[in-house]
Amino acid sequence: MNTKDYIDFFEELDDEDKLNVRLGTDKRRPYQRMTRKLIQEERQFVGEQDDSSANFRFTYKAARFEEWWLLESLGNFYEHQWISDVLRRLKGGKEASVYLCRSGAAVAAPLVAAKVYRPRSLRNLKNDGQYRAGRGDLDENGHVIVDDGALHAMKKRTAYGEELRHQSWIAFEFQTLEMLHAAGADVPKPYAMEKNAILMDYIGDLGNAAPTLNSVGLDPDEVQPLFQRVIHNIDLLLSNQRIHGDLSAYNILYWDGDISLIDFPQVVPPEANSAAWTIFLRDVTRICQYFASQGLRRDARKLATDLWTSHGHKITREIHPRYLDPEKNEDRHLWEKQKTEK
Repeated sequence: MNTKDYIDFFEELDDEDKLNVRLGTDKRRPYQRMTRKLIQEERQFVGEQDDSSANFRFTYKAARFEEWWLLESLGNFYEHQWISDVLRRLKGGKEASVYLCRSGAAVAAPLVAAKVYRPRSLRNLKNDGQYRAGRGDLDENGHVIVDDGALHAMKKRTAYGEELRHQSWIAFEFQTLEMLHAAGADVPKPYAMEKNAILMDYIGDLGNAAPTLNSVGLDPDEVQPLFQRVIHNIDLLLSNQRIHGDLSAYNILYWDGDISLIDFPQVVPPEANSAAWTIFLRDVTRICQYFASQGLRRDARKLATDLWTSHGHKITREIHPRYLDPEKNEDRHLWEKQKTEK
């Protein structure tokens, strides 16, 4: 509606009020139908100008609870013009789902990826305590939590404390992405974080998301360069006092000959966590197992040892079975190999 339409609209409202006083209301009168039409047009116009989360409507057809959770988790991204639409779900997981979004005015790239964590009560984190050891907890701004009340709530695992732990888990991923991207690592560029979600670069095109490395058969001339690139990223992580903690070909994207490491909430500090060496050895072993399937064989223990000690860290002990996932073939093979080496 333009300015003249608004003037005419309010003049009609004034005229309607006067007539209603004198004549009563006749719902069949044509000028009242026009008034209703103008009201509808006004509401539509206001709605089109409203960029609040209350006006967030997206293309992706989600189920009722999922739709509510996306509005709850991504609404602030919409309000701050990081995103303008949610197009489809790319990946569902035990801990989080990833959605393809059309970017808003605040982002130069046309598409972005939103990693939306499942509600805390529905998440399935196994032994997350092993990763949290020695790294403290972060608040929604990425600062270490020092408030005694908050720390007590987390220790007692109250509802408030669990919410803080949930937020800290997400903050560690976002902070690590920021750190590694600034260091030149092969990771998606992070844009913003909210209490349930992280917004980052999307790897792929409109039709297809980048597959994970485990689903890709590499060309022979790609194997050695990509292996060296993964090891370079592992070394960069160590340089920034981080171990990925769950690194494998399932957490590396492949697109047009390049790789991108993803999924960092469980990062481990190499010095402060007593299980750091065993977790690091597991990461390197899984990577070597994938590249062995592509024809490149390396001694995982020697490689991990050389990387670890080059940063001044000391070797501790073999990988304890509690740090291995029996549902993953590479972890079962690693445990069997350790038993035969004793």
